[in-house]
Amino acid sequence: MTRTPVQNPAGRQGRPAYDRDSLLEIAVVVFNERGYDGTGMEELARRLGLSKSSIYHHVSGKEELLELAVNRALDALFAVLDEDGGAHGERAGDLTATARMKRVVHRSVEVLAAELPYVTLLLRLHGNSLVEQRALARRREFDHRVAELMTRAAAEGGIRADIDPHLASRLLFGTVNSLVEWYRPDRGLTAQTLADALTTILFDGLHGPNSPAPHAS
Repeated sequence: MTRTPVQNPAGRQGRPAYDRDSLLEIAVVVFNERGYDGTGMEELARRLGLSKSSIYHHVSGKEELLELAVNRALDALFAVLDEDGGAHGERAGDLTATARMKRVVHRSVEVLAAELPYVTLLLRLHGNSLVEQRALARRREFDHRVAELMTRAAAEGGIRADIDPHLASRLLFGTVNSLVEWYRPDRGLTAQTLADALTTILFDGLHGPNSPAPHAS
């Protein structure tokens, strides 16, 4: 959802006024619509109803806007890994690796829903600039930390040990990341419902408690 621009100060009518956060929100929408490489400052100025010089009052250029946007998404995801409190107030150190893994997936879905435009932009980076390369390096660090947690969960017997943990974590977060392609918060599906359902399916599968046992192949 796009934030309403802040009101113009008295005596400055005719153009919308933005703070840096509201300017960033609209810039991210444009980047996602047109692609970052396909968006110039002229297009941003047109969509914002501002002159380019007014945009430069807030940021140095579109590269800074991109960096602010992807860092917002990455900071939120890394915060999930570093959270102390669990759903019932447990400390992360008191949870098993398996419980932490489930919580990371659940909370990552919630972050994706809350920061949907920013995560979408992050997932569409191609590495064509230093800003993008730094963001992709942080994504790899996140993936590595998740894979380490998956390895510990497998070692304690909480999840399957016959699938490579790095592959398992890539498959898990490939599913989580695919939500940017179809999840729309305004269509009635809450982030909590989505996170609950996805975590259950990813960790417990679709085999119901009353379903017949699957036949061995």
